Amino acid sequence: MTGAELRSLLVAKWGYSYDVQLRQTGNKIYLQVMWRYLEQASFPLSEAEYLAHLDRVATYLRDWQVTDQVVTAINASRTRPRLGKAVAIPLQLPQGRAVEWLMNS
Repeated sequence: MTGAELRSLLVAKWGYSYDVQLRQTGNKIYLQVMWRYLEQASFPLSEAEYLAHLDRVATYLRDWQVTDQVVTAINASRTRPRLGKAVAIPLQLPQGRAVEWLMNS
């Protein structure tokens, strides 16, 4: 999966280029589809910055071998991101994958 493919998946499901973030809570990692999206006038990133961000996230997803999980979860989601409420997708990493270096932001 590339950043462009991730964007296409988000747009196909919800109609907007939503922001995504990787979050670690305890020993669990989530991909969060945030309520902000590129098409908003107040979105803080340019299109080029947004695509670069998606490419970085997609690289993690590929390296962790969870792209199929993400596609399935987004397609199956019955909720949509809304103000103050992200869609959280728990990631089941392959056994033995070290993620201690995941950013804490």
